[in-house]
Amino acid sequence: MMQQYLSLKRDHPDKLVFYRMGDFYELFYEDAEKAARLLDITLTTRGASAGTPIKMAGVPYHAAEGYLARLVKLGESVAIVEQIGDPATSKGPVERKVMRIVTPGTLTDAALLDDKRDNLVLALNSIKGVLGMAWLSLSSGEFRIMQVPVDEVMSELERLRPSELLLPDDNAIALLDTLAIPRKKLPSWQFDSESGQLTLTRHFGTRDLAGFGAENSPVAVGAAGALLEYAKQTQGAHLAHIASLSVEDTRELVRMDAATRRNLELTETLRGEASPTLASLLDHCSTSMGSRLLRHWLHHPLRNHARLRERLDAVAALSSQHQTLRDTLSGVADIERITARIALRSARPRDLSSLRDSLARLKDARHQAASLNSALLNTLASHLPENAPAEALLRAAILPEPSTLLRDGGVINHGYSADLDELRDIQTNCGEFLLQLEARERERTGISTLKVEFNRVHGFYIEVSRAQSDKVPDDYRRRQTLKNAERYITPELKEFEDKALSAQDKSLALEKQLYEALLDALIPHVGALQQAAQAVATLDVLANFAERSETCNYVAPEFVSSNRLEISEGRHPVVEAGVERFIANDIYLSDARKLLLITGPNMGGKSTYMRQTALLTLMAHIGCCVPAQSAIIGPIDRIFTRIGASDDLAGGRSTFMVEMTESANILNNATAHSLVLMDEVGRGTSTFDGLALAWAIARALIEKNRSYTLFATHYFELTRLAHDYAGVANVHLSAVEHKESIVFLHHVEEGPASQSYGLAVAQLAGVPPKVIREARRHLLELENQSVARQQPDLFTQAGAPQPEAQPHPALEMLEDADVDSLSPREALSLLYALKTKLAE
Repeated sequence: MMQQYLSLKRDHPDKLVFYRMGDFYELFYEDAEKAARLLDITLTTRGASAGTPIKMAGVPYHAAEGYLARLVKLGESVAIVEQIGDPATSKGPVERKVMRIVTPGTLTDAALLDDKRDNLVLALNSIKGVLGMAWLSLSSGEFRIMQVPVDEVMSELERLRPSELLLPDDNAIALLDTLAIPRKKLPSWQFDSESGQLTLTRHFGTRDLAGFGAENSPVAVGAAGALLEYAKQTQGAHLAHIASLSVEDTRELVRMDAATRRNLELTETLRGEASPTLASLLDHCSTSMGSRLLRHWLHHPLRNHARLRERLDAVAALSSQHQTLRDTLSGVADIERITARIALRSARPRDLSSLRDSLARLKDARHQAASLNSALLNTLASHLPENAPAEALLRAAILPEPSTLLRDGGVINHGYSADLDELRDIQTNCGEFLLQLEARERERTGISTLKVEFNRVHGFYIEVSRAQSDKVPDDYRRRQTLKNAERYITPELKEFEDKALSAQDKSLALEKQLYEALLDALIPHVGALQQAAQAVATLDVLANFAERSETCNYVAPEFVSSNRLEISEGRHPVVEAGVERFIANDIYLSDARKLLLITGPNMGGKSTYMRQTALLTLMAHIGCCVPAQSAIIGPIDRIFTRIGASDDLAGGRSTFMVEMTESANILNNATAHSLVLMDEVGRGTSTFDGLALAWAIARALIEKNRSYTLFATHYFELTRLAHDYAGVANVHLSAVEHKESIVFLHHVEEGPASQSYGLAVAQLAGVPPKVIREARRHLLELENQSVARQQPDLFTQAGAPQPEAQPHPALEMLEDADVDSLSPREALSLLYALKTKLAE
C-alpha cells in the first residue's frame, strides 16, 4: 500500500494527497503532519518504514468537502486519489488513481465556492516589457486574454482578484513576490507562444486564433496555452464548456488603478471586509449569477455611451415590472456553475433537478422580458429557452426529489428504464412476496406456525418449530438448526433470494450507468445553457438596478459628447445608507472649470464629497441610476484617486513614498478626460516640502494633464492658483464654531475656507482638555514666530500685503560677480569670501 501511495505522491510532491482507503481519505508522512496542524485533526502512526513509524491522519470521505474548503482558503492544493479497481477481483492493493486536483483557482464544487464571487486562475507571461495575461473561470467557462505594459500588473491583479497565479519558473516580475495570492511555478517552455497557439487551436478545433482576435497577442497566447493545460490536468477531463476565447480591450473600459479600486471600496472596505461597500449596497440580486455579474460590472465600467444608454433604457422599462421579474428569477438556481459541472461530469443529482426546475421558470422570465419596450430586454429574452430540450430530458430522467448522492440510489426517474424499474419492483415488493409465500406454504404443508423471514447473516429462510418438523415437504432443504426450530430454504425461495439480494447492487450500478449516460447526453446543450445563464444574470442585474433606483431614489444619468461633469444634489450612496440625513451637494466641471481646490476643516466632508463624485461617475458607467437630482456626464476614460495615508512596509515604501508613487502615476497617465481625486497631497513630509510639491502637482494637473480634478488641501497658499488660472475654482466645506465646539454643515460653498479648525476636531476626538489648551498656546507662539520670520500664515487671506524680505549679503556678492571673467585664483577667493559672509 505504501509503495502505491509513494508512487502517486511522487507525481504530486507540492500537493497534499488525499488517499482513499475505505471510508476515509488518508494522508501520510509530511502530508499527515501538515494536515493535522492545518485542520486540527488527530495525528497517529501505523506500521513502520525503515524502523520509523509512518505518520498518518485522515478525514471521513463524506465530510471531505468541508476539510477541502479550509485547505483551499489557506492556499493549499490537494490531489484526490480514488479507488478505481474492484476489491473483489484485485490481487494486492486495489488500483488507485489521481482523479482530480483541487487548487484555489480551479474549484468547481458548490461547497467550495463563494456564490457571489468569480473564482479565477490567472497565468502571467512577460517578454520585453509586455505582460501577457490569461484568466479562466472554470466554474463558468469564461476564458480571456489581454496584453498590457508590465508596470500595469498590480492594477490588473487588483481588478481581477484571481484566486491563483500561474507563473513561468524564470519569472522576473519582482512586484509579485509581495503578493499573498497562491502561486504555482510552471516550466517556462509551457508559456511559449507557438506552443500556446497549438494547444488552443487543438482545443477549439480551429486552424488559427484569428477568429478570436488573438493573432496579435503572442505573449498572452503563451499564457493562455499554459493555463488551459493546467486546467485540464487538474480536472482530469476535457473542458467542453470552454468553447471560446475573448480578447479584452482596456480601451473599452473606464480604467482604474489598484489604489483607486481600494480607496473607492467597491467590493471590499479598506479593512478587507465585505460591507459596507458599493457592492453590498447595490447587490439585491435574486440569483448568485446576478451578484457575480454585478461585481464584474463594478470593476469593468464601460466607456461606450450607446451600450450604457441601452442598459439605462432597460432599467427604465423595468421600473414598474421589476418585482415580477425578480420573483420569477428568485427560484432560478446557479445555471452557470451547474452547466460547468455537467461539462466536467461532476454534477450531482440535486444539481440536475435544480437545473430542470430553473429551466421551467425561464419560460415566464422570457415572456416578462419580451413584453417590455426595451431592445436589450428583448434580446435577452430571445436567449432564454421556450421549451428547452435539456429540460425535457431532465424531467424524464431525474426524480422530482432525487437523493443527494448518486451512490445512495433514488436518482433516476420511474419509467426512464424498464430494467431499473424491474429491479426496484423486486426490492419494493419483497415484503409482499414473502407474505404470499408464507400463506401458500402454510396451506400446502398444514404447518400453521410456519414463518418466512430474513436476516443479514443467513438471508431468506422458512422457519418451522421442532415439534412440527415432521410435516416438512421433501423439497425443503435444511439451512440452520436452532434449539426449538429448524430453518429451511426451497428452490423458489432461493431463486427469489438471488434476485432480491443482488437487486440493490444491480440497481445502484444501473443507476450510475444511466446517470453517466445522461451527463453525456447533456453535453451538446452546454452552449445553450451558458447563453441562458448569461441572459438570466444580465436580467437579474438590470431588475436589481430598477429596484435600487426606486428604493433609494436614484435618477438616470445623461451622457453627452461635450467635456462636462455636472451633478446636481449628489449623495454618497454608501454613506447615505448609514445616516439619518445626508447633505446633498452639487459639482460642476467643464473645460472652463477643470480643477476644484477644496478647503475646509477635518471631518468636514471633503473626502466624502470627492469619493461621491467618483462613485456616481462609476455607477453611471455600469448603467446604474445615481443618487442625485440630475447628472450630466461627458467622456471619461480613467478614474484616479490619491486618498488616505498608508505605507507598504513589505515593499520597503514609507507612507510618503506611497503617496508620491500614486501621485506620479496620476501625473504620468491622466488625460483631459480623466477624473482625478487628490486628497491632502504633501502632508507626509515637512511643511515647506509638502507645500512646494502640492503646488507643483496642482499646476501640472492644470497645465499639462488638464484632467477633471478635485484637489483637497489644508495648504491655504494653494487657493491663490484660482487667481493665476481661469480653470481653477475654490470651494470649501462649511462649518460653524460655537465657543470651543464646532458644527460641521457638510455643505459645499464657493470660495476658500477661513480656517482649519484642527484643534476643535481634536477636541471632538477626545483629546484631553489640558492638551488642547497647551496646543492653543503653542499655536499662538508659532503664529507669532511665523510673522516674525516673515513667513506667511497658512491661512492668511490671498492678496494680503507681506513684509518685504531683505536679501542675504552673500547673495548680493554672488549676483555682482562676473563669473565668466573670473580667473581660477579669483574664483577661489570669491568662494572664501562667500563662506565668510555665510558664517557672519
